[in-house]
Amino acid sequence: MQIISRYLQDLPADTSVSSLCTGLTQAINAVYQKYGIDTNKLIAHPEERLTASLVIYSDYYKQLWLIGDCQALVDNKHYDNTKPQEVFIARKRAAILEKAITQDHVSIDSLRDNDIGRQAIIGELVKCMQRQNIDYAVIDGFNIPMSKVKIVSLPDDVQQIVLASDGYPILKPTLAASETILQDILQTDPLCIHLFKATKGFKEGNKSFDDRSYIRFRI
Repeated sequence: MQIISRYLQDLPADTSVSSLCTGLTQAINAVYQKYGIDTNKLIAHPEERLTASLVIYSDYYKQLWLIGDCQALVDNKHYDNTKPQEVFIARKRAAILEKAITQDHVSIDSLRDNDIGRQAIIGELVKCMQRQNIDYAVIDGFNIPMSKVKIVSLPDDVQQIVLASDGYPILKPTLAASETILQDILQTDPLCIHLFKATKGFKEGNKSFDDRSYIRFRI
């Protein structure tokens, strides 16, 4: 995040999405070189790379660029770029935990502390990560396939844009509304297996099931 943030600060407004992806890849790769990290090992094990997702609004091109698993709301129209395998993996976790609750009579609190569903899908999550920048795009210091970057051209009359991470199950036009829905889900379905199926749940002591970023602005 810090590497990407520093890179973006001095970026010319007319930078294209392809130039952005190339530059970010070089910036991350330079860190590998600086610290003597074996990039051949990272080729074999993509799950060990520095990895981030990014959503950008380019006012110059009047476009949204979604690199990886992130989302946006443009005058109430929602856009995302989810990982193709993650929906199925989340469903598998939900089925395992549902069986534990209904058939094995394991308590929800116990499963929050010991998420056997999460443990069961770890291998599949790693396999999913091993396909990054093949099946889906991320920023990780290796070539980003432009066909996996979601580019959305926006109309000239756009008024409000929200950019957010995937930590909001339902993105709303205000932070307060997005947070309210999130908290309702966490209270009603802390394992995240019914109202919103996720690859991990809401653990005791945490503030949510995933990281959250949210920015709203008017054009």
